[in-house]
Amino acid sequence: MMLALIPKIPLMMRVALLHILSLSKQSKYLDLRTEITIAVLRSFTNPSVPRSISATQKMAAIVPKLKGKIWVSNYTCPAPPPEERGLQDAIAKAIDEMRNPKVPPPSYEMPDPAPVEAEWTGYRANATSDSRLPDVSESELYAEMMKEVKSPVTVLYFHGGAYYLLDPATHRPTTKNLAKLTGGRIYSVRYRLAPQHPFPAALMDALMSYLALLYPPEGAFHEPVKPEHIVFAGDSAGGNLALALLQLLLHLNRTTHPLPLPAGAAVNSPWLDLTHSSPSNTANAPFDYLPTLAQQLAAESKRPACAAWPASPPRRHLYAPDSLLAHPLVSPVLAASWAGAPPVWMCVGWEMLADEGRFVAHKMWRQGVRVVVEEFEAMPHCFALVFPYLGEARRCLEGWAGFVRGLVEGGGNAESRWVTVKAKSLVEVEGEMEGLWREGEEVVEERVWRKLRERGVAEEGVAKL
Repeated sequence: MMLALIPKIPLMMRVALLHILSLSKQSKYLDLRTEITIAVLRSFTNPSVPRSISATQKMAAIVPKLKGKIWVSNYTCPAPPPEERGLQDAIAKAIDEMRNPKVPPPSYEMPDPAPVEAEWTGYRANATSDSRLPDVSESELYAEMMKEVKSPVTVLYFHGGAYYLLDPATHRPTTKNLAKLTGGRIYSVRYRLAPQHPFPAALMDALMSYLALLYPPEGAFHEPVKPEHIVFAGDSAGGNLALALLQLLLHLNRTTHPLPLPAGAAVNSPWLDLTHSSPSNTANAPFDYLPTLAQQLAAESKRPACAAWPASPPRRHLYAPDSLLAHPLVSPVLAASWAGAPPVWMCVGWEMLADEGRFVAHKMWRQGVRVVVEEFEAMPHCFALVFPYLGEARRCLEGWAGFVRGLVEGGGNAESRWVTVKAKSLVEVEGEMEGLWREGEEVVEERVWRKLRERGVAEEGVAKL
């Protein structure tokens, strides 16, 4: 790691100088350490010579050895028998029924269900930072974990990573903290990753995981979980998956496959528009470490080919076929209705994805959903996961876990509210929900389609308003 930082020394010195002289936009809000770290992260996420997708996946899969104040028990939910097509049929029907009627039927390949791995995670209070898990079976590890679970909270967690990177193992610090702060347990899903497994594979795995909690397969470690004890959660792409799963359940409940809804959803820096069409994708770039769309496209033009990418048949996006990028189960920013959804908590920073989160939260509120939006001044994407030393990170985790626990145990304030948490001071400023978003839905939708037309994904005139 230190060797990788040596070429970044000139960058770090330049950022430090601008910060000390108060010449950077971030210097008013961030400490020197955080501003330098964001700049270095930005250089890694936008390299001059990008790696292949396979090499990037391999590098991102490296995680520290499992130790410390955490319980982890691995469980694999079996796939339904091949002759049972209910899962595929329900998802295919929803994809068709939820698409924009101005758009031709999408072309995609429906995957077969596969066994879905997940990690049961709990907080291990009496362990030390060097403690290893006992050498016992996975079911025995689960039983030991349950001895320390103090709350009925069950968080169905979907990790971030742009749908093609990372794993439940990389997110153990976050799931451990959520388990500690809620007193409950986390079911962190190892969903199939793109580009090897494009949409709707991850959504299928998410639905299977929810059903496995409600109706445990034979041999499962857990007893049936009441839906009112389950909260969907995720960060970045995982936040997308959590809300896409909620959208799918809402649609199934309105049609022919009613299923119980969870107690709520709590998402951190959710990625809700895969076209990157909102103004914050460029306006907030100075405060974020994510690459802009222009930088992503430039990197793709230089990325070496590998077995995973480019895909065959070819497509432009790692996660989804071109014809589905504007589908509400892929980009929930275009979901027609959130009516009937349980309460939702959402965290955003001054990040490139801020606009899409604010818009979706405002739309939920207008449609009668109870929504809590916590916006953190000057914070980058998923700051609570990336910068755990910050007071803003601790405040974010406490708000996240407090909302979850309040939903399940009762007594929590799930009334709609929008609060801005000021940088450094953590002073909270209440805002009127009406002011969370000012533009009309048609403006947001047209931006998405304009971006797709610019990239040649949609033909001129298709879905144009």
